[in-house]
Amino acid sequence: MLKLSTWFWLFLLIALYVNDVSAKTFCVWPQAVSDTLVSGGDSLAVSGSLLIDSIRVDSARVDTVKKKKPLTTIDAKVDRTATDSIVQDIMSKQVHLYGDAEIKYEDIDLKAAIIDVDFNKNVVTAYGVVDSAGKQQGRPVFSQGDQTFKADTIKYNFTTGKGYIYSVFTEDQQGFLAGSRVKKLSDNSINILHGSYTTCNVERHPHFQFKFKKARVIPGNKIVTGPVYMEIEGVPTPLALPFGIFPNNDKHKSGIVIPTYGESAVLGFYLMGGGYYWSINDYMDLKMVGDIYSRGSWALKPTFRYKKRYKYSGSFSVQYAVNIISDKYSPDYQKSKDFRIRWTHTQDPKARPKSRFNANVNIVTSNFIKYNVDNVNDYLKNEFQSSVSYQTSWAGKYYLTANASHRQNTKTHVVQITLPELTFNVNRFYPLRRKKPVGKKRFYEDLSITYSMNTKNIINTVDSLVFTENAYKNDMQNGMVHKMPISLPIKLFKYFTWSSSMNITDRMYAQHVDQYWVNDTLISGNDTTVGYVLQDTVAGFNNTFDFSLSSSISTKAYGMVLFKKGPLRAIRHVFTPSVSFSYVPDFGSSKWGYYGSYINGDGDEVSYSKYKGFLFGTPPGQKSGRVGFNFGNNLEIKVRNRKDTITGTKKVMLIKSFNISGSYDLAKDSLNMSYLSMNGRTTLWKNIDLKYSSLWDPYVVDSAGRQINTFEWTQNRRLFRRTNTTWALSFNLKLSDKDFKKKKKEDEKEKPSDNKYKTEDLGTQRSHEEYIDWNIPWSINLSYKFNYSTRIAWLNYEKVPTNKIIQTVALSGQANITPKWKVTFRTGWDITTNKVSLTSFSIYRDLHCWEMRFNVIPFGSRKSWNFSINVKASVLQDLKYNKRKDFRDNF
Repeated sequence: MLKLSTWFWLFLLIALYVNDVSAKTFCVWPQAVSDTLVSGGDSLAVSGSLLIDSIRVDSARVDTVKKKKPLTTIDAKVDRTATDSIVQDIMSKQVHLYGDAEIKYEDIDLKAAIIDVDFNKNVVTAYGVVDSAGKQQGRPVFSQGDQTFKADTIKYNFTTGKGYIYSVFTEDQQGFLAGSRVKKLSDNSINILHGSYTTCNVERHPHFQFKFKKARVIPGNKIVTGPVYMEIEGVPTPLALPFGIFPNNDKHKSGIVIPTYGESAVLGFYLMGGGYYWSINDYMDLKMVGDIYSRGSWALKPTFRYKKRYKYSGSFSVQYAVNIISDKYSPDYQKSKDFRIRWTHTQDPKARPKSRFNANVNIVTSNFIKYNVDNVNDYLKNEFQSSVSYQTSWAGKYYLTANASHRQNTKTHVVQITLPELTFNVNRFYPLRRKKPVGKKRFYEDLSITYSMNTKNIINTVDSLVFTENAYKNDMQNGMVHKMPISLPIKLFKYFTWSSSMNITDRMYAQHVDQYWVNDTLISGNDTTVGYVLQDTVAGFNNTFDFSLSSSISTKAYGMVLFKKGPLRAIRHVFTPSVSFSYVPDFGSSKWGYYGSYINGDGDEVSYSKYKGFLFGTPPGQKSGRVGFNFGNNLEIKVRNRKDTITGTKKVMLIKSFNISGSYDLAKDSLNMSYLSMNGRTTLWKNIDLKYSSLWDPYVVDSAGRQINTFEWTQNRRLFRRTNTTWALSFNLKLSDKDFKKKKKEDEKEKPSDNKYKTEDLGTQRSHEEYIDWNIPWSINLSYKFNYSTRIAWLNYEKVPTNKIIQTVALSGQANITPKWKVTFRTGWDITTNKVSLTSFSIYRDLHCWEMRFNVIPFGSRKSWNFSINVKASVLQDLKYNKRKDFRDNF
């Protein structure tokens, strides 16, 4: 057997003898050889049945011998592998690779069952083989950059970058191209003969495709075809066009938005959601769409979006609609002009760590929600809120917030606008703490001070008067408030906490109200009043100042009873008592000037606050010195648990909290004691919560139901009289297949899919409502709420109870009937009113590259149904069919 050095010199002589070769190596190696040959920078490694050959060209070496033919121009490393054999024909300068062959050259990767390389022409030919069953195995796969081709035969020229591909199938962005013959040009553009385009990943027989004779593919731009027609399941359809243009890039492109057409019994024929999409640049776009109905209704819905990575993102939309219900001459004729303003802006936290700007604006008229919104959640809402805020801070201590907000109720039509609002806060600081403490901390060093300022301007009106002058004259309120709490906690005897505080409040207003008694007769409609109170609003700067003092002592006491036998092992009770005292001076005295008085028609002096109903309230008008108490309770038990192998027990909460509180006012001359308040909550089982609250009156009442200064114990021999009780029970049950299966290990890996192309996911990443989660085979959500309240009034010394019961049941769920069918539903029942709440039912069918939906609301004011079938891929989002019955047909 020849040694390695002998092979080396033999190989070198052959290379020098062939005058066409300059610093290139061609050799034929028997498969049994397992040595490594290194010669002139070339290397060949053969190990067992796997042969790996690398060819490198040294362009610095120049052959001085005159050639009759041009030199081979392969100027980069070529890696080749084959599992069967590699046959190298040195004389004809050809290499043949058999069995899972692969060649890598620069950014080109070619795989096939057989690959032939002709170095004279710099041409590579790849093809598969037919097995005994007549199926082709090892079909060629050609990859260059982000382009991949699967074909029966591939011919490619390394020098020109051109090639022919026969019976090709390739993925291009969100779609797939197929052709009987394909020519790849040097600029990477592709010419296709007798081909098709589809978004279905089934290679041989896609579910649908657009067939054409000729096409040109411009990478990263578009696909242009000649006459094209649509074929479904191999059946040609009459849907044809003289030419076709398909986008094949990830960038946004401007274009027409195809509307949805249909008919409404009330609004007539319509085109909905049609318009134009304008891709302004990489950071912003504008979608201008609208609706038009044959009976006069129309809507304009432009949406502007913007986004800058790591900076901010948002969208702005102003929607305007004219809704015409019924015929103009019909008694049910209605016409309304409605709008909706929507703006969202989110700043990336990393953009400016010390300042932040956010916006969430949602201003809408009630009729717009009624007529122009398909979203069920929006329809069920009565209240809509908006907020625009800017926050900044300094030195981690000082915080400033500028805010504008809006709140509206579409049922009551009440609108509240806050514009502007400024808030300034200072973190808690300790002015008496030493900068360089020595020894133990002194008790007064825990004295802390915080400060906050809030100023705002509010308009309270109805939605129809928002843009009128009277809303800003008569319905506007403004003011400023400063608050400075000063507190000092002290630990007493290790077990008691004594907390003392002083709260200072300063209010600033631009006006105050004076009241006068007028003895004239006031006539309002059919009502006549003799004497009335006249209010006079006086403009000018007004400042009110008040303060209060408070002190409290609290502790915790623990009690436990242990049991050595039986399932009950321990009972634990936590008792948290606290006693407090608060003092408020009489700011209603004349020396402060915050209160005024007048003599009414009966000759009685009536005191009033000059700032009653103002934005930040008014200083207290009476002296107060209250002694309060609160008794908190918590009760739990320990029971035997055989599943717990460590302690053998588990905790069961019987009462999460039960509080009893009240107070006694030392400054009052009568009715010093307050109502006794009781409230508690617990969890009966895992999903059942129970809450309780009640008020108890220590005083008796007269025939009109008013308190008199006589204790219940004195007259009726009872400590308190119940006046109000509320019980609230809530039950929530969520079940799914996971509750009936053992939990899988976290490190369990998912099985890989055999499908290379996953077009099933192309259309599911849409809005939250359209998202289909196939990972949950089934789930059911059931909730029940029960609220019972009793209010007891007394009239002529007789009890007059008022009982109110509210009961609601809500049910929702989903189920995968088959791996491709999903059903979802939601419904509810108001037991009190005996009415069914909004009920909806939907069916979804996964049709591989298509999807089908059917949604129905069977009854109620939103009674409607909607059927749609469409292609999943967003590149063909306008290829759809919709049919619907509009909910507005019920009006």
